[in-house]
Amino acid sequence: MSLFGQTAAASTANTTGDISKDVALNAPPEDGISDLKFSPQSEHLAVASWDKKVRIYEINAQGGSEGKALFEHEQPVLSCCWSKDGTKVVGAGADKAARMMDLSSGNTTTAQQVAAHDAPIRCARFVDIPQQNTQMLVTGSWDKTIKYWDLRQANPVASVNCQERVYSLDVVNTLLVVATADRYINVVNLNDPAKFYKTIQSPLKWQTRVVTCFNDGSGFAVGSVEGRCAIQYVEDKDSSANFSFKCHRAQQTGVGNSNNTNVFSVNAISFHPQHGTFSTAGSDGTFHFWDKDAKHRLKGYPEVGGPITATDFSRQGNIFAYSVSYDWSKGYSANTPQLANKVMLHAVTGDECKPRPKTGGRK
Repeated sequence: MSLFGQTAAASTANTTGDISKDVALNAPPEDGISDLKFSPQSEHLAVASWDKKVRIYEINAQGGSEGKALFEHEQPVLSCCWSKDGTKVVGAGADKAARMMDLSSGNTTTAQQVAAHDAPIRCARFVDIPQQNTQMLVTGSWDKTIKYWDLRQANPVASVNCQERVYSLDVVNTLLVVATADRYINVVNLNDPAKFYKTIQSPLKWQTRVVTCFNDGSGFAVGSVEGRCAIQYVEDKDSSANFSFKCHRAQQTGVGNSNNTNVFSVNAISFHPQHGTFSTAGSDGTFHFWDKDAKHRLKGYPEVGGPITATDFSRQGNIFAYSVSYDWSKGYSANTPQLANKVMLHAVTGDECKPRPKTGGRK
């Protein structure tokens, strides 16, 4: 049976995608959605929210969803992640704490605190440190540090000072990338996790919103508030392949506005687990699929009814989840009950995310 009842047929000529069959998650969070992550082992989705909760949903092949577990923080949750074996979910947030639920224990309502910082924790990810016999947690905070945690101990194994507040981090294999305020990007080789392998200034001119590692760990993508995305390789020998491109921009309409462009923040970047292509999503309420190697946009999708704040592909790459909610770009006063607040599930079919076919004239 095809996912969500869709057929697998898709036209290579049509670069405008279809969201008419996207399915809404049942019982979504009650406030803005800050992060969402699929389990690496099953069809479960964790969703973090400003309503102080992390929710775990089970997704079926028809796009149906059912809440399976939930735990609370004391303040808004800004990040969530899964352990590699899919048994543990961690939330981190404005209460300066990271909290973990062990789903293998049968517990579905409470989480234990596993990390602490002196300021809100913006990001949390599980990491494998070579020569360590257990998976660890890395947290990045507005206290300008990243910390590594052995979940069996109360204190961090290591703490690394950053130049500024941590805004985003991601990890693949032994590559950890940490983006901070003032456009610093720190690259860590997890073979030596307590120091920076290299530090660069973002190739983009304005504030960094998101960094996401390539599937093979050779580099990372950067999204900024200026409607621009950069593809950056770690090693200098590959620097000729670095580039940036404009996205999430819209031409103003109306008399006298023909030369003006509205520029929107790139809030989320996700790589397809099989194809290595990637998505960008922004405050303009659109998402797009791209082929970085061909420097080509595969598909663009219509506006979804509000800013997109977080995205992720399922472990098999057949579901693309995106959250539609307020992005806090206009402060507290602009967050009204009328704004959309939902998570949508898009069935990835046909060639939507497949790389562009190689041609004789293309390297």
